[in-house]
Amino acid sequence: MSVKDKVAIIGVGYTKFGEHWDKDAEDLLIEAVYEALEDAGITLQDVQAGWVGIFYDFTGCGGSTVSDILKWFGRPITRVENYCASGMDAFRNACFAIASGAYDIVLACGVEKILDQGSRGLPGIGEIGHPVYGAVSAPGMFALAATRCFHVHGWTKEDLALVAVKNHHNGAAHPRAHFRKEITVEEAVNAPMIAYPLGRYDCCAVSDGAAALVLARPEVARTSRHKDDYVLVKANALSVHTMLPMYQPGFDYLGFPATRDAARMAYAEAGIKNPREEISFAEVHDCFTITEILNYEDLGFCEKGQGVKFLREGTPFLDGKLPVNPSGGLKCFGHPIGATGCRMLVEVTKQLQGRADGYQVKNPRLGLAHNLGGAGTTAAVTILGLRE
Repeated sequence: MSVKDKVAIIGVGYTKFGEHWDKDAEDLLIEAVYEALEDAGITLQDVQAGWVGIFYDFTGCGGSTVSDILKWFGRPITRVENYCASGMDAFRNACFAIASGAYDIVLACGVEKILDQGSRGLPGIGEIGHPVYGAVSAPGMFALAATRCFHVHGWTKEDLALVAVKNHHNGAAHPRAHFRKEITVEEAVNAPMIAYPLGRYDCCAVSDGAAALVLARPEVARTSRHKDDYVLVKANALSVHTMLPMYQPGFDYLGFPATRDAARMAYAEAGIKNPREEISFAEVHDCFTITEILNYEDLGFCEKGQGVKFLREGTPFLDGKLPVNPSGGLKCFGHPIGATGCRMLVEVTKQLQGRADGYQVKNPRLGLAHNLGGAGTTAAVTILGLRE
């Protein structure tokens, strides 16, 4: 079943991402949800069902994560966890609920409060092991991809630095980004090393935040506050591969099959033949600079091995033909896991409506959002567009 043109986004909301020592997960989710409701011009009582993406369980179990926070009882509410695609998978489930005709208006949201957990990085990430290196960190896993690409393609730390410079330039203009500071290639190359060859500016931070979207049937959307510029879901795809790709003899660290499969399904659903020409802009999962470059290839924006060429030609910059991460991406927002996918979809929605909070892409027609989670395990690709 396709969701194409059967689901509309009528309201969006999100918090500033960053360090919120004076707020808890409840505060963040309330802020995001009520901003989305106000944007849609409805109340919470108009919403018939909800899905929430959350990876770390600090706020409750199951649907009560949302019901207790919002004091919203007696409705079907589902908690979704699927690595870094948790928020976008919550959105995916909400889309199918609308497209099936089960509901008229639903809520998709995501929240994470990680910084209070008291340890460095992501809790529990060391449980993922490598057959040679043993337990690894997230930077350690993606550093393996970077060194492999350096060896095979001849890419360099200066190439990775271009991604960081681009995204920090974009994020510096976004009022809700965690990091709002432009950097230079020299600063990125000479930054303290995290996991060679990934330095401080090659890695996204851990942040706290929340984001929410109100979805409706297109017939309902035509009566909403955004009746003239509501956004339609053109495709929504999810692909899950093994949690331990490093155990597969054929895994080469030169890309991620989950992203390629999700992209292929999304393009088929949306009727896209040439994503480089047809996609107006994209918010992709730049957990590390090497990941964004490999995303260019896996999403079909360029040929295999040509990611750095695509970057050096300026195509993914704001004034390029296919801007990538005009918001600043995870590099500037950080990565509160359950919230990130929904935050990307909020960004894409507002860009299409011409009301981006940071830099506005010129005359966008189709926007793409992409998450990649685990050790390249799970990928989600969503394509949004304005009604014709």
